[in-house]
Amino acid sequence: MNTDLSMPEPSRPRTNLLSLTETQMATLVRGFGWPGYRTGQILRWLYQRRARAIAQMTDLSQSDREKLATVATIQRTQDCTILQSSDGTRKLLLTLDDGLRIETVLIPDEDRLTLCVSTQVGCMLDCGFCLTGTMGLKRNLKAHEIVDQVLTAQDHLTGEERLTNLVFMGMGEPLANSEALSAAIRCLTNKSWGLGWSPRRITVSTAGLATRLKDVAALGVNLAISLNGTTEEQRQRLMPAASQIASLKTLMAACRRYPLPPMRRLTFEYVVLAGVNDSDDDARRLVKLLAGIRGKVNLIPFNEFPGNAFRRPTDDRVFTFQAILTRAGIDAFIRKSRGRDVLGACGQLGNVPANQASVALTQIESRC
Repeated sequence: MNTDLSMPEPSRPRTNLLSLTETQMATLVRGFGWPGYRTGQILRWLYQRRARAIAQMTDLSQSDREKLATVATIQRTQDCTILQSSDGTRKLLLTLDDGLRIETVLIPDEDRLTLCVSTQVGCMLDCGFCLTGTMGLKRNLKAHEIVDQVLTAQDHLTGEERLTNLVFMGMGEPLANSEALSAAIRCLTNKSWGLGWSPRRITVSTAGLATRLKDVAALGVNLAISLNGTTEEQRQRLMPAASQIASLKTLMAACRRYPLPPMRRLTFEYVVLAGVNDSDDDARRLVKLLAGIRGKVNLIPFNEFPGNAFRRPTDDRVFTFQAILTRAGIDAFIRKSRGRDVLGACGQLGNVPANQASVALTQIESRC
């Protein structure tokens, strides 16, 4: 089999340059007999300059660009629909090469602009409070499809806007696609030719794949654990698949073993559901669960979506829950719900058609 990418074959489609690792790009460059520094040049065009065509790579000669174009191309997302929320949040609906759709969300908050990134089309898990889980898993995203969400979001920034934080909290369970996730984060954090992100500004969230927490530690990014229950029975009811993968006891033991760098904390995410997990007793049990762990809690009042029976708690109930944690010495923050009117808030990403989102939410928003 001919594995030389520089030797075109009529039957072989052109290679998407974004799908190549640095090592694979170097192999491509060597196949043309080009100097090694050409690898970095091409990668910088892809990631730092967000080139959409090989013809844009003007520090390559015209002849070299033509040679490269015979075997390779740049396949960026072409179809991007933006839903604008009344609070400034923007949900980007991206159509992939195979026609499947993913969602990524730009979330403004004072001096921060956070991008919520997806790692799967749908999700392998079935958390009862999450719209994405109702889709089932269509497929894992490839590394370049993960990175392209960041590139596409950058393309749509306006004026002086600049992304400040990345959170892998969109569609899918990131640690169920850990190989592509790791490759994407390496592109994002590479300072020579990549996007140069500080790992401290990147957070990976998991629903509780305990044996894979170490994969996050190796990347140097922040880790968030979606907890949502304070007893085994409660978590099994709310997160059946995640609970089968790792019990609450196993998950908390893995959190205690997690090699936290100095000055870092684990984040525990807790979706607060009215009359389900929002009692004073739940708060006190949560305090006991987190004893001895260097962490903080993000309380997320449930974001309602069509067809779901759970309800959003009152503000007073959430404040009371927070106060119990705070008095016990735990830093607890109430996450603002952003983008609810375009189904862009936490737990709302999924398969509701874009032209139906505002209609479907009319009744829900009147209650919230």
